[in-house]
Amino acid sequence: MKNFNKTIIAALAATLTFGATAFAAETVDLDQLLEQVSQGRVKDAEEAQARLAAFRQDRANQQRLLQEARNEQARQEQLSDQLEQTFEVNDEEIIELERALQERLGDLKELFGVLQQGAGDAIGQFSTSVTQVQFGDRSQFLTEFAAKMGQSNRMASLEEIERLWFELQREMVESGKVVKFTAPVVNANGEEEAAEVTRIGVFNATANGKYLEYVPETGRLVELQRQPQSRYTNRIEDLEAASSGLHAVGLDPTRGQLLGLLVESPSLGERIAQGKEVGYVIIALGIIGVAIALWRLLALSAIGSKVNAQIKKPDQPGDNPLGRVFKVHADNPTADVESLELKLGESILRETPALNRMLPLLKIISVVAPLLGLLGTVTGMIVTFQAITLYGAGDPKLMAGGISQALVTTVLGLVVAIPTVFLHTLVASRARRLTQILQEEAAGILAERAEGQ
Repeated sequence: MKNFNKTIIAALAATLTFGATAFAAETVDLDQLLEQVSQGRVKDAEEAQARLAAFRQDRANQQRLLQEARNEQARQEQLSDQLEQTFEVNDEEIIELERALQERLGDLKELFGVLQQGAGDAIGQFSTSVTQVQFGDRSQFLTEFAAKMGQSNRMASLEEIERLWFELQREMVESGKVVKFTAPVVNANGEEEAAEVTRIGVFNATANGKYLEYVPETGRLVELQRQPQSRYTNRIEDLEAASSGLHAVGLDPTRGQLLGLLVESPSLGERIAQGKEVGYVIIALGIIGVAIALWRLLALSAIGSKVNAQIKKPDQPGDNPLGRVFKVHADNPTADVESLELKLGESILRETPALNRMLPLLKIISVVAPLLGLLGTVTGMIVTFQAITLYGAGDPKLMAGGISQALVTTVLGLVVAIPTVFLHTLVASRARRLTQILQEEAAGILAERAEGQ
């Protein structure tokens, strides 16, 4: 127990000794901090006193600068008043001068208005003219001249008026000329190459025997993707090869609009493709009908030749319809008239189907083709009205184009049906003619037999 008490007392003594040591260290640090703060305050106070002394010394200079600024403000305000007075005087003078200018202009004012309008019209006309390829520098002049005439305080000079007259006169003169010159041309493959261009007035341009189109957006001559018929292009080659004289040539008086429509108009193959599946079925039926009709015409022609030859040789029955009828007569030399008539009628009935072979199919094709065309038209109209429902009827081209495509099948159906009807009639008449010959010959045989009995 005594040892335990001694231990506790020793621990407390060590703890008290450590706390005293730490307190002493902390006391030393706080003293240093207090000393630093005191020194900082003294330093700040010295700097503040120095700045205050400098400001007091510069106070007189600041007063002088302030006075100079006030004097400058007063001088600028006085100058502003003078400028305002001068502006008012100049404004009144300008108004008087403009009034005098308008009075002195008189009819010239209307002249300048006409010049501005003429320049504007010339810009619109020249920009789409084929002569722009040769005289492209006039566009800048006309644009600047029209802009200058649009300003009320600007007047045209005599040189500018003469230049405007010259450009208008040159365009009229060039409209009656056939001129050859070299210029870049974009061919059908999209490649640009230099070519000798023949300009026919202000209407058309040609190169290498083909018509060209002037594109105002790019300022280039472009070869038409689809050329007119050869009877027109052949004349172009004659004109390009000539150096003088008169030559007939196809001319577009609309300055290329008709040729542009030619490019947009579909060809025969494209028209047929517009009929789609129904159109192809109609064409296939037409081909089948024509093939059957030609086959039957050839076959009936061959049979007719044999029948005509058999008429001359009734005693020598051959391998043909009339020969087989004659063979019936030869095989029944003792039959009475009634029995022979029945046997001959039976023979003719046997020969008739072979003569009328494929005629019902031709008739069916002639009837079905226009019905298929009507079917294609109805389905095409349904698609057209669906497009109108979605996009509206604001664009007439949309509806017109759809109706045009829908009517293609009707045209195809009629194109197939009309010749098929003619061919069916022709083949049927040939078959009836042969049947009639058989009946005539049979009637003659019966007459001879009746006379003999």
